[in-house]
Amino acid sequence: MGIQRLLIANRGEIAVRIVRAAKDLGITTIQAYSEADEDMLAVRLADEAVCVGPASAKDSYLNINNVVGAAIEKSADAVHPGYGFLAESSDFARAIADAGMKFIGPTADTIERMGDKVAARQAAEAAGVPVVPGSKGRIDSVEEAVSIASKVGYPVMIKAAAGGGGKGIRIAQNEEDVRKMAPQAQAEAAAAFGDGGLYLERAVQSPRHIEVQIVGDGTDAVHFFERECSLQRRRQKVWEEAGADCLDEGTRKHLCDTAVSLAKAVNYCGAGTLEYLYDDASKEFYFIEMNTRIQVEHPVTEMLTGFDLVQEMIKVCGGASLSVKQDQIKRSGHAIEVRLNAEDPLMQFMPFPGKVTSLKIPEGAGIRFDHFMYEGYQIPPFYDSLIGKLIVHGTDRSDAIRKLSAALDDLEIGGLKTTVPLHKALANDPTVKSGDFHTQWLEPWLEAGNLTAPRETGGNL
Repeated sequence: MGIQRLLIANRGEIAVRIVRAAKDLGITTIQAYSEADEDMLAVRLADEAVCVGPASAKDSYLNINNVVGAAIEKSADAVHPGYGFLAESSDFARAIADAGMKFIGPTADTIERMGDKVAARQAAEAAGVPVVPGSKGRIDSVEEAVSIASKVGYPVMIKAAAGGGGKGIRIAQNEEDVRKMAPQAQAEAAAAFGDGGLYLERAVQSPRHIEVQIVGDGTDAVHFFERECSLQRRRQKVWEEAGADCLDEGTRKHLCDTAVSLAKAVNYCGAGTLEYLYDDASKEFYFIEMNTRIQVEHPVTEMLTGFDLVQEMIKVCGGASLSVKQDQIKRSGHAIEVRLNAEDPLMQFMPFPGKVTSLKIPEGAGIRFDHFMYEGYQIPPFYDSLIGKLIVHGTDRSDAIRKLSAALDDLEIGGLKTTVPLHKALANDPTVKSGDFHTQWLEPWLEAGNLTAPRETGGNL
């Protein structure tokens, strides 16, 4: 018997996404919520709901005892963590399993192994996946970092062994930088993740960020092709595409095959993403980390391939085998997703929570808007500022960009400042249109004043 009652241990647009996917599978949905989220859309859509604590995330969505207790109280037989919060917590996955429920994701042991970037790197090397030249294990002293950096060659990246989100990362150009930055990175990592361990790798100059979507059932695994996520601000993705037009077919196949090899090697179960750096000049790629959860940008892959990744991960984590073979997964056209945040991009991306006074969603073939808003909804100030994702699918990349630009013009979110102006400007930028960008391109573009106030103001600015 498959999953009957699923608790969604997350909020916002991903909670809505999971509720809808689970309902389509005939599963009873139970939405966890904080006191600040009592009126959110996922609560209204779910079959049942349960409060897991006050507004503060550490006392609600991040409180393992509260979430597990709520799942037990509601007789859930499975828990979906979404992304963020406890999605990559091995302690949470283990607590769910110990309580006799299924965790919609990999095992706690797999999360621990692949969540530690050093262990993940070692697993990748063992599976024959290319990695960036760097330290073989964790670095626990400045002298060790200096010694390894001299062998790897400058510039080098000093990175936190645990966690992500751009925290605990420094780029060192020389030995003096290493001696200064290693303790800084160590302290930041310890504060953010409770683990000050570091590792070091050569800094690939102006790389592209390419990632491969996989789903495994614990025995077998398949890929759903790749995404490019090179448009980033402060190491956070703002615009994602599927596929990556910079890859030729041979490189694409090799890249995706390595992702499947690694997923199989660690007996991966659920949806996961393997992230790589890609060097345009040499056409070489290097594995950097694995995200053991569904990604924010999964909709572009769904638009490209026609598969529902959330449903697939629910089914395999419920005990089913993969429902699709690799040769059944095809690419069609091109998809782009832009992340919409309640921030003012004209004021250094200042957060802008508030009430949604009007909402007009663009419609048409190849247009999708994943969100958690409705007219009159008050965006709470306690959480991440992501409010939605606009996704478009076109016959090719140029068609997708044209469709994106039109959809952005049609979108109206009244009462808030959002990052819509940023994406309108990017969709009209010649460099973005050409696809000739890399992970360090966006921030200088912003600093050069390419983003300016539009002539007309409206509710979606």
